[in-house]
Amino acid sequence: MRYHMHKREQLIEEQSELEEVLRDGRYMTLALCRANEPYVVTLSYGYDAEERALYFHTALEGLKLAFIAENSAVCGTVIEDRGYQEGRCSHAYRSVVVWGDIREVTEPDEKERCMLLMVDQLEADPTKMRRRLGRRNAAYDKVTVLRLDIREMSGRVGT
Repeated sequence: MRYHMHKREQLIEEQSELEEVLRDGRYMTLALCRANEPYVVTLSYGYDAEERALYFHTALEGLKLAFIAENSAVCGTVIEDRGYQEGRCSHAYRSVVVWGDIREVTEPDEKERCMLLMVDQLEADPTKMRRRLGRRNAAYDKVTVLRLDIREMSGRVGT
């Protein structure tokens, strides 16, 4: 673990619980850095437990991609908001922090698989969107798909 957690009882130690937060999440705040310049961006994502990877889609060019081109090491956070605890001056949540390396997905079949994985995670009923996208949709050429390979993750629960 990267740091000592002061409230050890808040540590999420079970891999299955960390993965549950990632599976149920919809967006991640991702920290990027180049030279001595930080950049934080929030993106929707899809999680693939077998690959131990997160997938994002973004524009074909832009600031995120410029940062990633210079430094592929990233850190991100997913938070499951369980609500403010009225009268306790506290907030209930579960959060997962991931560290890893991010890269562009360029192979067409992998890009399609990643996009459909994101649809499955983000859509309440992914069937309609899956049908709309289908195989070899031109829409896949209009976005950049990014893959974050998770090196390490830790979690915390607050009540």
